[in-house]
Amino acid sequence: MKSHRRPAQGATRRAVTPAETGLDRWLNRLVTIFVTTAMVVGGLALLVTLLF
Repeated sequence: MKSHRRPAQGATRRAVTPAETGLDRWLNRLVTIFVTTAMVVGGLALLVTLLF
């Protein structure tokens, strides 16, 4: 009897991503700075609201 091979199941294979361009790195850094700033400002606003 022949054994039937089924296609592999599981995680989808992803294409290899090309190296990041300089613009991508700057945009990632800019977004990180904006998100961190928003989190700090939001945390301070919450702290001020709860304390005062």
